[in-house]
Amino acid sequence: MLLAACGRGSTALYTRAATSACLQKAGFTPRSVASSTDFVANSATGGAFAVDLTDNRVTVSFGLTLTDADNIDDAYRRFRAKNVGIDDVLRRQQNAIMLWHLHPQDNDLQTITNCLSS
Repeated sequence: MLLAACGRGSTALYTRAATSACLQKAGFTPRSVASSTDFVANSATGGAFAVDLTDNRVTVSFGLTLTDADNIDDAYRRFRAKNVGIDDVLRRQQNAIMLWHLHPQDNDLQTITNCLSS
């Protein structure tokens, strides 16, 4: 699936609401992480959502600032299970932190990053 960028090129920070709206427009269903056990995503200052893709799922957490995003990234690295290759499943784009269930395929990664919007 090829998606047009919904807000790329802007220097503004990405938001949960705009990114979620872009994904919905592309036919995906972002859902709340409120009932999940992912306390890092639940504490993200800019909010978070999870979304299922064709063969993978991702939790996208947003910092209100780049420092907040640093803290989210650090927390995922600190609290990971010892048998998880975190560098394989954790990606960051500006203030958006993406935690993938499985190693992301290029098309899945592109779907999410193309919808990162402010």
